[in-house]
Amino acid sequence: MTNIPPLDLKRQYQAIGADVSAAVLEVLASGAYIGGSVVGNFEQQFANYVGTTDCIGCNSGTDALYLALRAMKIGAGDEVITTPFTFIATAETISEVGAKPVFVDIDPTTFNLDLSQLAAAITPRTKAIMPVHLFGNPVDMTKLMSIATQHNLIVIEDCAQATGAKWNGKQVGSIGHFGCFSFFPTKNLGACGDGGAITVNDPMLAADLRMYREHGSRQRYYHEAIGVNSRLDAIQAAVLQIKLQYLDRWNQQRATVATRYHELLANIPGIILPQPNPGGESAWNQYTIRLIAPAGVDAAAYRDRVRASLQEAGVISMIYYPLPLHLQEVYQDLHLPLGSFPVTELVSNQVLSIPMFPELTIEEQQRVAYALKDAVGS
Repeated sequence: MTNIPPLDLKRQYQAIGADVSAAVLEVLASGAYIGGSVVGNFEQQFANYVGTTDCIGCNSGTDALYLALRAMKIGAGDEVITTPFTFIATAETISEVGAKPVFVDIDPTTFNLDLSQLAAAITPRTKAIMPVHLFGNPVDMTKLMSIATQHNLIVIEDCAQATGAKWNGKQVGSIGHFGCFSFFPTKNLGACGDGGAITVNDPMLAADLRMYREHGSRQRYYHEAIGVNSRLDAIQAAVLQIKLQYLDRWNQQRATVATRYHELLANIPGIILPQPNPGGESAWNQYTIRLIAPAGVDAAAYRDRVRASLQEAGVISMIYYPLPLHLQEVYQDLHLPLGSFPVTELVSNQVLSIPMFPELTIEEQQRVAYALKDAVGS
């Protein structure tokens, strides 16, 4: 019996491989591997897709967040509000510029920032909010932007898992002051290696971002700031140009897969299904359920048992994220002990992401459902 993986990039390549290979070979033959027209063309196409005036390619989603913070001169003594339930890159970039990440608990349904707790976290040192559109599910950007505007705060959208997601019909990454995207291969729009981009509607900020990504230089060999080397290479841009043409189709297929899961898993007891934020259109980077352990059973141990049962049935699942950021060793200096963010801590012991990708077949989803029903019943 063939395993059902969380993601199968081989199937994607089988569908578009000829075009991708041709685009890559064209770049190799050109000799222009850094910058150039291929990168510039992709940046313009992606800006058009997101709905912003500018897109600045960089070498990762992590660098996209870092560069946005640098462009706003956020650093030592400043605070940036974000979620403790995300990949470490979100908070890590705040720390890298010398600022302090300030965590706010999450909503148990959407897994995103609980906006009802946001205002209480704002202090005179707060300079920005970094919402994460987790698993492709957009944050309520109407409410968040209202709070940010009231307090004159910068909004840096972490769109790493949400390329193509929308809030009230607008693409994520076009609503805040910055949109930060990852093109890591597992993302909805994934390169064949690392890559990232920042979207922005301010030409002066765009120019600053390009300066910071080029060693703090606007003119070669003349440097006005300490920058970094963070460029999207032409081969990755060529791959992304091809894949961008398919993104909406793939996202629609992901939505279809999600709808099928809703139907197949609806009557299985002890499972809480993911729900899109009302007003939003999820990109469904992940389909993440919550497993409710029987009374008296440790939640994490129960999840591990269910996951092992799924694996025996050939269904490979993932856990995003088993340890919240405030409990990570690296952030113990924030003095946020267990109990600081109860919803995050509860959810981190319950979540399980099951296979989700556009090419997933009905038969495979049925296998997942049968295996999950057996696992929670065992």
